[in-house]
Amino acid sequence: MNITVYAASGDMPAEIFHSAAEELGKLLAERGHTLIYGGGNGGLMGDCARGALESGGKVIGIAPAFFIEYGVTLKSCTEFIATETMSERKALLESMADAFIVLPGGTGTMDEFFETLTNKQLGLHGKPIAVLNTDGYYSHILSFLNEAIGKKFVAARCAELYSFCESPSEAVSYAESTPVLKGNLSKLHDYGK
Repeated sequence: MNITVYAASGDMPAEIFHSAAEELGKLLAERGHTLIYGGGNGGLMGDCARGALESGGKVIGIAPAFFIEYGVTLKSCTEFIATETMSERKALLESMADAFIVLPGGTGTMDEFFETLTNKQLGLHGKPIAVLNTDGYYSHILSFLNEAIGKKFVAARCAELYSFCESPSEAVSYAESTPVLKGNLSKLHDYGK
């Protein structure tokens, strides 16, 4: 499978985040999956990519050309795709994926997660979305989604479109075992009601 990983590009203060990202990369490689990610050298992006490469995995980095000029991309990627814009990068990260795993990150990672979830809710894709909740990082996001569902700002069936996972192995297993939804998901799940 091609698994797109969204993750922080900046350095994190706690080792637990780095370790989980590296473990995820290793697991993807060991299970024969290709890691597709934002091409960064630093933060959890770099940890995950290096973990995959050190375990013999294939890593495809995707980033705007100006990231290369800034020197923030990982030069050892198996393949690197330079885009003109961030929007083009996001579109490729989504279209090339068979599944998604969201690692801890900041506003860029949040943007990627919510756009991918919204597109799934709209029926533009049906791919599995796993959120790796390392050290409870995403617990507040899960609470927010549950509250939005409870107050009917988000349809209850939206909760079926993602899974919050507590370990890298759980996230990879979810991506592997969850079937891709087919057809018009917006009608299938009555999201407009």
